[in-house]
Amino acid sequence: MEEFLSKFFPEVDRQMHNARRETAYCKFDNQLLQLFTSSLYLAALVSSFAASAVTRKYGRKISMFVGGVAFLIGSLFNAFATNVAMLIIGRLLLGVGVGFANQVSQHDSHVV
Repeated sequence: MEEFLSKFFPEVDRQMHNARRETAYCKFDNQLLQLFTSSLYLAALVSSFAASAVTRKYGRKISMFVGGVAFLIGSLFNAFATNVAMLIIGRLLLGVGVGFANQVSQHDSHVV
């Protein structure tokens, strides 16, 4: 974690080392870190609406495929990230993958 913070969020790393006391609620007060963290969830929320239309029109198989490809590309972006922008783009793509792969057909919801 420290290597990740020192590479992509050096200000947060400095705050962590200089902090004399921490609370459980606000360890890292950094908007860029918060954007990085929440970008996956926001992208999953937005893309799930698009995914429902794609699933309705083309079927669940295509929707799952698109989700898998987006997740794979997002994973590659994050693995080879050299700056925070690449990390956030990767997280957005991971969120799109989650949003698309989270589609459930009506037949699956009635299976016991």
